[in-house]
Amino acid sequence: MKYCSNCGTLVELRVPAGDTLPRYVCPACGVIHYQNPKMVVGCIPEWEDKILLCRRAIEPRHGLWTLPAGFMENAETLVEAAARETLEEANARVEMGPLYAIYNLPHIDQVHILFRARLLDLDFKPGIESLEVQLFGEMEIPWDTLAFRVIREPLKRYFEERRQGQWGFHMSTIEAEQR
Repeated sequence: MKYCSNCGTLVELRVPAGDTLPRYVCPACGVIHYQNPKMVVGCIPEWEDKILLCRRAIEPRHGLWTLPAGFMENAETLVEAAARETLEEANARVEMGPLYAIYNLPHIDQVHILFRARLLDLDFKPGIESLEVQLFGEMEIPWDTLAFRVIREPLKRYFEERRQGQWGFHMSTIEAEQR
């Protein structure tokens, strides 16, 4: 951040009085510009024994597979955000199920939240951010071309829990990806 969005003055990075972390502060109007993690919300859309994946038409990781998910917008709930992202990326309508996982990604200032969801029908097609969308059974998942670890880990856990017939809620931290 370079300029104050309130008055346009060049901001300074400093610890404001009463705070413990450096923030961008406007020396002219005194506005403190907080920068907080972004919420990425999505779902694991289920149809019988398969799940719906989207092949990315955008960066990062153009051409690789992922679950439908994206940044939460202001004035929407977690469930609304997950349903909207699924509709935007896969033109798929879902009934949202239980909260499945929360992943902290502190190295990129994100928190990923995933729900289990049930596809309402098979009338899906790529949205503007997807090259293609497809249902995959466990043995068909393109594991080597999944876009992110934050997708790979919950999918592996999903299939394991489905085999066991027992679903849980998971929360963990994923550090910087090793490539």
